Amino acid sequence: MTDIDPVALTADLIRCPSVTPAEAGALSLLETLLVGHGFACTRIKRGGIDNLFARWGVGKNGKSFAFNGHTDVVPVGDLSQWQSDPFGGDIKDGVLYGRGAVDMKSGVAAFAAAAIEFVNETPPDGSVVLMITGDEEGDAHHGTTAILDWMREAGESIDHCLVGEPTSPNHMGEMMKIGRRGSLTAFITAQGVQGHSAYPHRAKNPLTALVALLDRLATHPLDQGTAHFDASTLAITTIDTGNAATNVIPAAAKATVNIRFNDTHSSQDLITWLEKQALQQSANSGVEFAIDVKVSGESFLTPPGLLSQLIGDAAEAELGCRPALSTTGGTSDARFVKDICPVTEFGLVGKGMHGVDECVPVEQIHQLKAIYRRILQAYFE
Repeated sequence: MTDIDPVALTADLIRCPSVTPAEAGALSLLETLLVGHGFACTRIKRGGIDNLFARWGVGKNGKSFAFNGHTDVVPVGDLSQWQSDPFGGDIKDGVLYGRGAVDMKSGVAAFAAAAIEFVNETPPDGSVVLMITGDEEGDAHHGTTAILDWMREAGESIDHCLVGEPTSPNHMGEMMKIGRRGSLTAFITAQGVQGHSAYPHRAKNPLTALVALLDRLATHPLDQGTAHFDASTLAITTIDTGNAATNVIPAAAKATVNIRFNDTHSSQDLITWLEKQALQQSANSGVEFAIDVKVSGESFLTPPGLLSQLIGDAAEAELGCRPALSTTGGTSDARFVKDICPVTEFGLVGKGMHGVDECVPVEQIHQLKAIYRRILQAYFE
C-alpha cells in the first residue's frame, strides 16, 4: 500500500525558498517523487521560469483528469515580524508554519499525494495529470500558459481540471469556485496645457477634466450581476500629477482604475466603453485622453455539472458539508485552463495566505488529500 504523507511533503516544499520566480528545488522535489511512482515528467522552461507537467497513464485512451497548482510564493516581507522561520516548515500545536503553507504548497502536496496513492492502488482506465507552475504569484506569462502551449505542441490533452487554490473563507469545505471575474486595469493620461493658477483661462487644466471623467466612470453601474456573478465593479486606485507647486496648473495628470467584471462583459467591450467616455469628456473639456489597458483575464464560468458534483460529493463525505458554488475573489490560473477544458477550484481555507506567520492546521491538509482522492475515485468509476 502506497502512503504519502501530505503534511511532510508540504513541509519539505516550504523548506524550498521558492519566492517567485525562483524554483529553489520545489519542482525538482516533486519531479523526483512523481517519477518514482510511475509518472512521466517533463520540465517546461520558458522566460526563465520552471514548470512541471506530469502524467500517469496514456492520455489518448480513456478519460484524463488534471490538477493544477503552483509552488512559487510571495516574498516574506519584514522578517522581523515573523515568529517562525518562513522556510522552516515547523509544526507547532498541530499547525504547520511557513510561506506557502496556505497558498499553495499544501494544495500541491495534497493532490500529488492523492494522485500517487490513487494510481498505484487502483490504477484507472485513463490518465491523471499534474500541472505545476513556478509563475503564478508573478506576472504569470511563463507559467501555466507555457504548460498549455507545450501541451498543444506535444499533442497532450486533458478532459477536466481541478485547481487546488484556497477557496474557502472561514472553514474547510465552505466554498468552491466555478468561475472567476475578469480583471482589467486602465492607465489614463489627461493632457492639458500648463499655466499659472491665477490665470486659469490661459491654461487647460487636465485635473478638472480627469476628475470629471473618473466621476463619470465610477458612478456608472456596469451591470446588475448575473445568475452566478455579483455586479461588476470599477475602483479608482490612484490619481497622480507630480505637481509640487501650488500656483501652477499642471500640463498632465494620470489616474488608474481597475475593473472586475462578470460574464456580462468582455474586456474589449469595456475598453470600448472607456474610450467612448474619454472621448465625450475630451469634447466637453478640450483635454486629450490616452488610455493604456492591461487585461489580466476574462471572466469565465464552468456551469454546475460533473466537476462541481464530484467536489461537492467528496467534500460532503469527508467533512459533512457541501461547498457553495462561487465566483468571488480575484484571478487564478483557472483563467488559462478554461481555454482547454472545464475547470473548477477547490482547496484550503484562505485565511492567512500571503500574511506574516502563514500557517495551516495539519488536519486540513489530510482532509484535502482525502477529498482529492475521493474525487479521483469517483471520476474514474
